Amino acid sequence: MAFFRLPIASEDPPAMRGTGLHLRIPRAEDFEAWAALREASRDFLKPWEPIWPADDLTRAAFRRRIKRYAREIEEDSAYPFFLFREADGALLGGLTLGMVRRGVSQATTLGYWMGQRHAGKGYMTAAVRLAASYAFETLRLRRIEAACVPYNAPSMRLLERVGFQREGYARQYLCIDGAWQDHLLYALLRSDFSADTPSP
Repeated sequence: MAFFRLPIASEDPPAMRGTGLHLRIPRAEDFEAWAALREASRDFLKPWEPIWPADDLTRAAFRRRIKRYAREIEEDSAYPFFLFREADGALLGGLTLGMVRRGVSQATTLGYWMGQRHAGKGYMTAAVRLAASYAFETLRLRRIEAACVPYNAPSMRLLERVGFQREGYARQYLCIDGAWQDHLLYALLRSDFSADTPSP
């Protein structure tokens, strides 16, 4: 039984808009832009992600992904978003509020990826702030957790800019790039968060 569960999963999450960008749930018509950006960024993303399935960039695999996203939203277990630039509608990357835990936890796990040519420009920092606002204000969660490998300095800086605090070190936490790797553990509490905190 999941108590404290909210009836927000009966409809799609709304698009979230920030300065020059917006987040919305992925759609079937995003396939070509998504596949092109992921393929162009393959070497850039490889050190930070699990090994991609052989058919990962196919249309059939993307259709399965979209179905899984819809099911996860309906079940209130995960909320995936793609990040777009307002000026030209370009797909920049994506993030997910995953592994939503209700009951006495009221927490979620944040994951994100950015296309190589869009990295380092502040887009994901802004997107994580938007997603955190959604997690705390709409989903009414109290805690967002994130993890990154200790040598991913850009990801650590991003999390800390948004207000995440480092809470621990987990040995062999996730299988990334084909190997079980240690991770730094971060968390952001509702009481710590300010959506208006500027980037340094």
